[in-house]
Amino acid sequence: MNKYFFAVILLSSLLFANGCTTSKHVETGYAESAIHDDFPIPEAAKQGEITTNSANPNIKIGVSYELDNIGGEQGLYPPESYFQKLDDAGWAELEDRRMGHVQFFEKEDTVIAIEIHEDTFELYEMKPGASF
Repeated sequence: MNKYFFAVILLSSLLFANGCTTSKHVETGYAESAIHDDFPIPEAAKQGEITTNSANPNIKIGVSYELDNIGGEQGLYPPESYFQKLDDAGWAELEDRRMGHVQFFEKEDTVIAIEIHEDTFELYEMKPGASF
């Protein structure tokens, strides 16, 4: 009887611990973004609105995407595998320009800003010579 009781308690503990862990965002593949053909986005991202008339004079064009838990809880955790994919594609992060939830990536003469939240992210192509 004690063996069964111990097994039930152990199994319950494992199930409880597994159910309380945070989910991780996992990309299965990548596609082209709606604003720049050479900038990859996770394939599972659902495109939202494209903005061509931003109130920010530094932004050329922007687009929003929905993707479950891309930034972790409250958008506090950058998606490292996605950032690695950007690096592999030749996009260098401008770490000195990082501002909270916004990271900037540059390739050749193009700068793209990514603003990451818990279940959404936005991409903004910056105008040439933009001050940010």
